[in-house]
Amino acid sequence: MNPELDLSRKEQIEIDFWRDSEAERPEADSLDVLVNKMGEAKTLLAKIRHFQAVFARSQTILELGAGQGWASCVVKRLFPEAKVIATDISEHAVASIGKWERVFEVKVDETFACKSYEIPVEDGSLDLVFCFEAAHHFVKHRATFAELARVLRPGGAVLYLHEPSCKPYIHKRAHRRVNRKRPSVPEDVLIYSRIQELAEAAGFDVTLRFDPTIQNRGGFETFYYLTLQKARFLQKLLPCSMDYLFVKR
Repeated sequence: MNPELDLSRKEQIEIDFWRDSEAERPEADSLDVLVNKMGEAKTLLAKIRHFQAVFARSQTILELGAGQGWASCVVKRLFPEAKVIATDISEHAVASIGKWERVFEVKVDETFACKSYEIPVEDGSLDLVFCFEAAHHFVKHRATFAELARVLRPGGAVLYLHEPSCKPYIHKRAHRRVNRKRPSVPEDVLIYSRIQELAEAAGFDVTLRFDPTIQNRGGFETFYYLTLQKARFLQKLLPCSMDYLFVKR
């Protein structure tokens, strides 16, 4: 299959998921989704606290792969003076942000649909771009980093938060597992050495953080990530959730 056609098909699946999902389409009002996102919000809060200085110094913040935009609402609640923009590849996803604005009692400054490598903002206009559990859905990482370098001011930052990551030798197995777990949309696991290489080539300084949190995990996953917490040497050997900080040189 033509790689470009394959990428386009994956992107279309992502777009259509937010239109067609019984639980997450704009017309849906799912209690299960609300409860699940509240669990994820606790994880996000811990990440924001760890990177508090990065968020606090940023006046213009854009979320890539925001889905329904609940994480942007959390950021707006915590940093009300910042301009917060929520974006997703699917217009059907960000169409639901009003639900989360009501939950968190905020109004996000702007929303629009865009690809991670085609962000319709001016050069050097952003202080921070962040993703939460989203970058492993991106299909063009090299082009994405080039675009992030374009839209950020000098010294601006990118945060990939709570991303499934691994070494190259175990990627195929990890990839199969995540796609069995959630087959409705294409999933991936980031090869963190490759992500670091691409980011540095695009002009970013990179900091990697292994963070095997047990928040909002299932039974087996809780045991697995507890093991990674106790035996830290395994974090670099086995698939692990990670945070990435990229700072534009």
